[in-house]
Amino acid sequence: MQTSTKALSGAVADIDDLHHEKLLKAIFNLSLWNFGPDVIDALLELIVSLAASNGKHVDSCLDMLVSNFTPPNKVLDMLKQPRGLEKKERVLPRVHAALKNISELVPMAASRLSSIVLEQMPWKSKRNVDQWSMKRQLIYVENMFKLESGAIREFVGANMLKDVMNVLRDLDVAIGWDDILHDDSSKGVFMIELEDENYADGDEDADELPSTLSEKSLSKNLTAELLDSLMVQTFEHLESSVSNKRLSEVFDTLLSSFKDTVLNTYKSKFTQFVMFYACALDPEHCGTEFASELIDMFVGGHNPLTRMSAVAYLASFLARGKFLPPAFVASYLGRLVDWCWQYCVMHDGDMNPKLHQVFYSGCQAMMYILCFRMRLMVEIPLLKSQLFCMPIDKIFKHKLDPLKVCLPSIVEEFLKQAKAARLFTSSKTFVFEDLLVSNLSRDFGGLERLDMFFPFDPCLLKNADRSFIRPNYVYWKYVRTTYHEDIDDDDEEDGSDGEVEGAAEFDDDMEEVIISRSYGDNDLEMDEFDYAMNKMSITPRNNSSAGLRMPSRIRPSMSPESL
Repeated sequence: MQTSTKALSGAVADIDDLHHEKLLKAIFNLSLWNFGPDVIDALLELIVSLAASNGKHVDSCLDMLVSNFTPPNKVLDMLKQPRGLEKKERVLPRVHAALKNISELVPMAASRLSSIVLEQMPWKSKRNVDQWSMKRQLIYVENMFKLESGAIREFVGANMLKDVMNVLRDLDVAIGWDDILHDDSSKGVFMIELEDENYADGDEDADELPSTLSEKSLSKNLTAELLDSLMVQTFEHLESSVSNKRLSEVFDTLLSSFKDTVLNTYKSKFTQFVMFYACALDPEHCGTEFASELIDMFVGGHNPLTRMSAVAYLASFLARGKFLPPAFVASYLGRLVDWCWQYCVMHDGDMNPKLHQVFYSGCQAMMYILCFRMRLMVEIPLLKSQLFCMPIDKIFKHKLDPLKVCLPSIVEEFLKQAKAARLFTSSKTFVFEDLLVSNLSRDFGGLERLDMFFPFDPCLLKNADRSFIRPNYVYWKYVRTTYHEDIDDDDEEDGSDGEVEGAAEFDDDMEEVIISRSYGDNDLEMDEFDYAMNKMSITPRNNSSAGLRMPSRIRPSMSPESL
């Protein structure tokens, strides 16, 4: 076969599409995985020659090469064995070399390649995930990443990343809430599930997850298993981009894809952690660019839903990013508070959740960030001064009355910490007695919004979380609040201070650019305010003796309209 194939390579100019149709079809249907290296080399020489000799054959040649991204089932089943790995190393580098050769000989080929890769994607052709489709998808995406970082990345790299993000998003959305939730104790619009007091032995973050929202819920879900594996592949690709000094280039594409693909996908639960991990790898560049883009979208002229999504992502990112130093968080919190205060100045009307939903989303984001970060900020004199100069109390005393509209669990925790930190300059008593999810909160959130107020809630994908996200993530049980005294030093050793190695150096740089704000007559001597509220549980259960717990996951109702 090697000899006849080489002979054909020398006679490609004489091959006629009509007279040799069956021959061409047979060649294009060949699987390189069935041959030894000499035959593979001869076949690829023929494919490259066909593409270069006749423009009509370019798509067919590219189709043939892309189809060899995945092996036949008999080889697919042994890819983790030495024999399977040997075949993989024999075929795939040669396939990518052939794609490079064709792209150099036929300039139009590179532009066609992206479309062909997308068309042949296994996820596009088969929506029901089984073990075979899972293995095919994994090796296919591995090849997409090879294209993204390979010799022709200038022509196809950005498209490969965007297509992978689309795959992650599609799989993410395919994992419906029914696959995660099995508790219909609450009906109606979206509601917050409080963190469960009890957690499984040996799972250090289980108390962050309600009992109905855990990795166990997804343990037998093949779609979730595939998504988990693809997320791991993506994280590993990001790490290789760091090694190759390409993360900045890759991140620019990811950020563009995030805005187009993920930001306004209301049921996205996991895909956004690609952005989170990229920022963890380079907080100074990627983290700054991500946070800046989000705050700019919120204060800019985008539509209300995009602005609400952006500020939700910003709040969750600043609260959960263990790699973000307090000064970094304070700088973006300051911009958020500035906008909310200016909104109050410009709007003198009364409370209206639907009309002012963007404002209320900003206020809720502000409180959520401070629930996680207030203790860290008040322990640093410069940041404490900056925080106490922000007009936070003026915002909450305004007639728009955000404390009555935002989610009660966040308001309660925020007020409790603000009281302990003596944050407010006014002697006014803040009372928030209606601790059930009110119609005001529902009007502000709407059916499509409350399911994503905290986009970076704990990741339920086992491998992606434990190997990549967890070391960079702030869990609520490790947060040092302003009203709790340190019992021992163990929590700090576990990372309860929300910082990781390298954050201090980044923090020093941030402090140099922070300018302390002044908003008029703010007396830094705080008058302690009275604070009374009933303990509450969003879900109907008898738990009146339990202490306050922050919301971990927003749970949709089981009503059809909410899905």
